[in-house]
Amino acid sequence: MSIESIVDIIHSGTQHAWNERNTTAFQTLFGAPDGRYPKSAESEATLRAPEMKDEIGVPFAAYIHPSNPKSGPYSGLSFVIFPVRDQPCMVGMGIGTQGLSPDEAILGRPGHARKVQAISAWLNKRYGSGNRVAWAKQDPTRTDLQVPEDIKNEWSVYKSVWDRYGKVMYALFRPADDREATADAVSAFLDLMFEERGHLPLTAHQSSAQSIRDAWFEYLMPGFEPDQVISLLANKRYVVLQGPPGTGKTMAATGLLHDAYGGFGRSIQFHPNTSYENFIGGLAPAHSNDELGLRFNPTPGFLMEAATEALRDPSRNYLLHIDEINRADLGKILGEAIFLLETTVDRDRKINLPYDFGEPFHKTFYLPKNLHILGTMNTADRSIGIVDIAIRRRFAFLSLWPKTSVVAKNGCPITQKAFRELLSIFIEHATADSFPLIPGHSYFLETDGDKAVVNLQSNLAPLLEEYLAQGYVGGFAEQIRSYLQWLRCL
Repeated sequence: MSIESIVDIIHSGTQHAWNERNTTAFQTLFGAPDGRYPKSAESEATLRAPEMKDEIGVPFAAYIHPSNPKSGPYSGLSFVIFPVRDQPCMVGMGIGTQGLSPDEAILGRPGHARKVQAISAWLNKRYGSGNRVAWAKQDPTRTDLQVPEDIKNEWSVYKSVWDRYGKVMYALFRPADDREATADAVSAFLDLMFEERGHLPLTAHQSSAQSIRDAWFEYLMPGFEPDQVISLLANKRYVVLQGPPGTGKTMAATGLLHDAYGGFGRSIQFHPNTSYENFIGGLAPAHSNDELGLRFNPTPGFLMEAATEALRDPSRNYLLHIDEINRADLGKILGEAIFLLETTVDRDRKINLPYDFGEPFHKTFYLPKNLHILGTMNTADRSIGIVDIAIRRRFAFLSLWPKTSVVAKNGCPITQKAFRELLSIFIEHATADSFPLIPGHSYFLETDGDKAVVNLQSNLAPLLEEYLAQGYVGGFAEQIRSYLQWLRCL
C-alpha cells in the first residue's frame, strides 16, 4: 500500500493536512511487510513537506538527501510532488536550488539522464494517447535551462511551479484520471532514485518493479518489427537501418529481400573506392575488333541495373539492398542523381545522362516507383559517415539495437553475464556519441560455455580494444579496461 498512499495524495486535489499525510505515506515506503523498500533505504532520504498557503509560496513535498538541513533551501536530487487546488499533483524529479551536491556523481552520469528520458518516453507512449503526459530534460545538470515553453503552455495549471522551480526540474509527469498511470510513474521515479543510492525494492515488490523497469528499459534501445520496415519502404521508398556492429542489420535486410520481396532485388556492398561510375554508370573498357582492340562503352552501374530490373515487372516492388552504405561518400556517388531520391513531389523526376546507355533509359534516367532502396549502416564505423543533410533528408533512418531477449534465448550463462555487464557499462557511462557503439547481440550468441569464452576473447575483446585505441570510449575507458580484464580471466 506504500505507493497507493502517495497516489491518494496526488489525486486528492487538496493540501489539507499536507505534512501529516505525506509523512505517513513516506514512512510506509520502508520495511516489510508492506513497504516497497528495505528499512535501510530510509537513511537515504528525508521528507520535506512544509505547510504553506498558495499565496505565500509554492507548496511541495520532496524526498531529499538526508545531509540537507531540516529547513531552508536544499541541494541534490529529489523526488517532488507539487499540489495545485482541485487538480492532481504534478510529480517528478528535480535538483535543489542550492546545487548538485551531494548527488553530482549521479546527476552527471549519462546513464541517469538516459533512464529518466526512457521513463518519460514510456509514460508518454503507454498513457499519453497521443498527448504528452511526461517530459525529461536532456541534461539534468543544466539548471540554467527552463522547462520548455510548450510544456509550460500545455500544463499552464502549474504556472507557479514553473516560475519558482522551472530551471531545476528535470523529469515531470502530469497525472490525469488514470491512477494506474500515476502509480507506475511514481514507482518508476522512486525505484530509480533509490537504485541510484544502492537500494532495490523488497522481494515482495521485485516482480512488479522489474515489470516496470523492463517496460521503460525498452525505450533505452527501442526496436522495430520487420513490418515497420516494410511499411516505411512502401511509403518512403528509401530507408537506412543503422546500428552498432553485431545487431543483425545485414541479416534483417537480406531477410526482407528474401521474404517480403520474394527475392525480387539484389544486394551490393559499398566501400571507399565505390564511385559514381560504379553506382550510376559511366564509360568502361570493352574489347573491340578494331586495331586498338579496346574501346570505352557506356556501362550501367548498380542503380541503373536495379532500375532496369525493376521495370521488367512494375507490378512487384524491387529491393536494392546496399550493405555498409556509409563506407562510401554517398553524396559523390550519387552526383546529380540525388535529384531523383525524392518521394514527396507530384511529378516523376528525371536527369539527363552524358552518354547513351541503351534500353530502357538511353540518355534520360529516372527511378521507377517500384524500386526501393534499403541501406545498412554501422554506427561504429567512424571512417566515413552519411553527414550530408541533403542525403539524410531523402532517407528514413531506423536504429537497430542489441536485444536482451535474443541473448537470453540463444546464449549461455557466460555470454548472458558478459552481455549484461557490458550493456550496463554503456548505459551508465557512454555519452550520446559513444552509446551507438555498444556491441550487438551477435557477439553473445553461443550456447556452449567453452566456445563462448573463445568467441568473447577473440571477437568481442579486439573490438573493445579498438574502441580504446581510437579513443571512442575515452569517457569510460577504465570501465572498459576492467571489463576486458574480466574477459581474459574466463
